[in-house]
Amino acid sequence: MEANLLFSGGKDSSLSAFILKKLGYGVKLITITFGYSENWKLAKETSEILGYDHNVIKMDEKILTEGSRIILEEGYPLRGIKYIHREVIEELAKDYKVICDGSRRDDRTPRLEFSEIRSLEDKYGVEYISPLQGIGYRTLRYLTNKLFIIETYNSSEKKTADYETEARIFLGDKGKNIFPVHEQTRVLGWRGDAEWQEISHLVKN
Repeated sequence: MEANLLFSGGKDSSLSAFILKKLGYGVKLITITFGYSENWKLAKETSEILGYDHNVIKMDEKILTEGSRIILEEGYPLRGIKYIHREVIEELAKDYKVICDGSRRDDRTPRLEFSEIRSLEDKYGVEYISPLQGIGYRTLRYLTNKLFIIETYNSSEKKTADYETEARIFLGDKGKNIFPVHEQTRVLGWRGDAEWQEISHLVKN
């Protein structure tokens, strides 16, 4: 069965892809763009390095516009980013049977609530999988540092292929002081630790 995973190129979505592959799914990575950034190219490069199929999907700009309006109105990105994520998943549910993301147990956004997930699955007859929902930050950091070569940078650098980057670009100076600065990551390749080499080789093949 094919699992269609939203992919930014960061450690969370990369670990999700790894877990799904180990569970026996055929993993297809999907990066969303609204046309305001070409950062999807970074995600595509990471997907090729890790050995997964990758697809770029351009979504209706109205989703980004409304999400950005919410961000601007509230002066904080949490609900606006979640709105974008929910709308994107609902659009994907019209075409794909298994939809996945890399949201974590400790995420405030764009993690969906269980009631939202259940509603989505019932409405479209899809499966929604979020492999990291039961994993805390310490475990996540341990696993990703074992598996991947990771680049860490400041979110204001806009180097990731996620919703926040395009919302920042869309809002421009209006959103200058709205988005809190936080750490973001991009996976550059498989780590060469001997204990993980065989596992990562199996995923790539």
